[in-house]
This record gives sequence, C-alpha cells and structure tokens, in this order.
Amino acid sequence: MRANGKTPKGTQRFRCKDPACGASASRANTRDDVARRHELGWFFNWLFTGQMPDHISAKTFHRRTAWCWNITPPQPEPTGEIHRYLMLDGTYFNGYCVLVAYNGAHVVGWQYCDREKNASWTLLIQDLPAPDIAVVDGNGPLERVMRSLWPDTSVQRCYFHIRQRIHTHLTRNPRTQPGRELLALVKTLNTITTPDQAAAFQAEFASWASRWDRVLKERTYANQGRSERPWHVRPGQKWWYTHLRLRRAYKLINGLITGQKLFTWMTHGQPYETLPKTTNPLECGVNTAAKELLRKHRGLRPDHAIKAVGWLLYFKTENPADPWSFVTAQHWDTTTKPKTKQPPPERIGPALYDTAFSTQDGNGIQQGWGGRTR
Repeated sequence: MRANGKTPKGTQRFRCKDPACGASASRANTRDDVARRHELGWFFNWLFTGQMPDHISAKTFHRRTAWCWNITPPQPEPTGEIHRYLMLDGTYFNGYCVLVAYNGAHVVGWQYCDREKNASWTLLIQDLPAPDIAVVDGNGPLERVMRSLWPDTSVQRCYFHIRQRIHTHLTRNPRTQPGRELLALVKTLNTITTPDQAAAFQAEFASWASRWDRVLKERTYANQGRSERPWHVRPGQKWWYTHLRLRRAYKLINGLITGQKLFTWMTHGQPYETLPKTTNPLECGVNTAAKELLRKHRGLRPDHAIKAVGWLLYFKTENPADPWSFVTAQHWDTTTKPKTKQPPPERIGPALYDTAFSTQDGNGIQQGWGGRTR
C-alpha cells in the first residue's frame, strides 16, 4: 500500500501498488495521545488566561478537558540547596489554606491545610534545609516550629505586618498622646537605610518608653466604682492595665528589638547585598496570583480549586517540567465505571441507637385519648 491522497474528512488514503489488486483503504487516526495533548494545552491556556479555543463551544471544551482535572500537580523535588533567605507565609482560599516557601525568585515548596498550625508548618519546612534568614509575618505556630527545626536561622519580621499589628492595637488615629507618638515612630521604619538610623530608632523608642513609663504601668482596680468590666478582664480579676492596647504595641516593638528580629536585613547583610525586610514579593507575586486565578474561575469545586492553585505554584518553581510528562492513559480513560458502594454489614444484636422508635421505650404507636381519666 502507498499513499494515495486523502478522504473528504482529511484522513490519509492508501492504495495497493499491485495493478491486479488496486485495493484502497483509509486508516483512522488512532493516536489518542496526540488529541489529549492538545486538550491539555487548551486546559492550561484556559486555566491561566481564561481563553477557550474558538473552533469549539464552551460545553464541548469542558467535556473534552474534564479528564485534565485527574492530574495531580507534583511537588518540587528537594534539592538540598541552602537558601540565603526564605519567605514563609500562608494564604486562605475556598475554606482552605496553602503555606508557601519562597526564595525571592521561585517557589520552593507548599503545603495545604485547614489553618496555620504547628503540624502544617512542620510538614512544610521539615524537608527544607535551614536558610540563613527567614522572613515571616509573626505567625505564632510558625515561629515555634522554626525554633524547633531551624534553631540557627535568624528571623526578620515583615515591616508591613508590623505596621498592620500596630494599627490593630492603636488604630490609625490614636486618641492618646503616647499612642500618636509611637505610631509616628513606627511609620519611620521604612525610611531606615543605615545602621546609624537604626540605632537612632532604638534610642528614640527607649526614650519614649522611659517618658511614658507611668502611663504604661497605670492600673484600674475593680473597687474604684466601675460598673462595667472590659471584655478582656476575668470575672474574679481585681485590677487590670488601663492602657492595655498601648502596652501591647509597646511589647510588640520591644520584643522585636530585644529578640533581634527588627533589623536582621541590615545586620546580616553583606556589602552590596540587599536582603528583604517584608514578605511583599511573596504576597504580591504568588498569593495575589492565586487569589486572581480563583477569582477568574469563580465556582470551582474545592478539589478543583486546590489543583488549580497547585498548578500555579508548580509553574512558579525553578525548573517546572512539561505537564504532559505526568499524564498516563489512566488519566483520560473515562470508560472505567466507579466501584459501587458495598452495603453495610448486617448488624448483630439489638440496636442501641437507631432512626426509629422502639416498643420497649414506650414511644411506639399510642391508641386512645391521652387525656381520658377513669
């Protein structure tokens, strides 16, 4: 047989070379993998840009690419590289949370969870070599896990989250004079660029704390004729700090200075090296992209939303492979019927809890008038 033109559908036609035979036949395209590879390309183009092929309808597109949701995004293989710094943060979506480790250029790893806690942070960082510096947002479980797994790693608290926490304690317009002064001092953090300015900031903070020490220690006693107790005061508590939110703001900055977490980007930096002092590259480059992706595809099922975010994170790793390399024939095979549920085993003995009344408990069908007396 040799090629002999094409059929009206575009299929290759073949004809026997023997003049006495002259048989003609066409072979259908049985390369399912070629079609599936095109469908996978359509799927990722739609996932990240929202665009579908022009030559098919939306219903046909979703039907032909439904098998692409069967592919699970792979996690990056641990390389053992010790990073100069890692940014660690979590973002919430569709009732879930994803914890991300970012080295400033690529995603190093991620972990899904219901919320940020010790177990979820441990699963993320236990396989990562300890970096020199970790830039964090002040999450309590994260810092506890880091003290356990990365004891030699220096911590840099994100300036943006410090400002957010100060606004939580003092509001944006404090009513007291010490609150206004402390807020104005914290606002100068982003302008500090030299060790002399950092030393001046710490000296100014110490001067502020000494000047308002009496206000920070002022107490209110329960027997001073107050009829209402603040929400944070326990029922049997006899006294409490009058300016609790101001004390919390003071303790936040004081703890960062004494714990050497405020100017790590400056004290640990080498000449001509710029270390990060915020988690903004992770927040704006990765977390925001995940939120925009889910906003673009509103209404995704929870498992599809997790896979969509997983593919986004995978393509932001250093050397992502071609997604087609993870596809097998089982992913697009939809002819296999799902296994039917087996009926529950026969219960042996009387039911302690059931969905119907029992004659033994007196709640069976009653006859007659309940209010009749004899």
